[in-house]
Amino acid sequence: MTSYSTFSARAEMSELRRLKTLLPPELQSWVMVEGTTEVNPPLIRSEELGKDDIEIQIDLPKWENLAIDQRNLIFWHEVAKIQNDTIPREGWEMAALAIGLGGAVGELWVQDGLLLVLALALCGFSGYRLWQKNSGEKRMTVAIEADEQAIRLATRFGYTLPNAYKSLGSALKTLIEQTPNRRKRKDFETRLQFLRKSASKAKAQMEDKKVRRPKMS
Repeated sequence: MTSYSTFSARAEMSELRRLKTLLPPELQSWVMVEGTTEVNPPLIRSEELGKDDIEIQIDLPKWENLAIDQRNLIFWHEVAKIQNDTIPREGWEMAALAIGLGGAVGELWVQDGLLLVLALALCGFSGYRLWQKNSGEKRMTVAIEADEQAIRLATRFGYTLPNAYKSLGSALKTLIEQTPNRRKRKDFETRLQFLRKSASKAKAQMEDKKVRRPKMS
């Protein structure tokens, strides 16, 4: 008799293979989809493994509690961030911050005032750039743009526009209900508000096209 753990492992592998098919063809050769083994990880995130390799990591135990359509739109949201080149990266700012901190400690020891000022200035500038990259406004802009791109990806894979909006809205509502962290929950609520506005605008445009469509004689 097949054990539950074996069945679960097979189901997880099947889901990862399914998600791989939801990648646009132009991404399939360099974007991987894997289950994460971290303790208390986010539901889904992307990590740059190399210059041309990105891995989408999924917390499969949490993932399986979502409906298929919810999973698809959340997955395409993450794919959209890759397409938009907005996945988080530890760039030169982290290296500069480390160099600046190391330099400041060293100059405190040798008491070179000018070099200490330069090291502190490097720390300040790199720290500001890191704050700027990770500010709430920037993070929300990236998320909303990824939601819009996820809708377009869904229609590319056969969803109607209303169903794409409905599925992503349902996913965001579920994430709001399941997220205890207040700041993260607020982010999901803001995304849902923007999604509703976008859906209303798209619906109005579709109705306007119907009105303008010439009638057959």
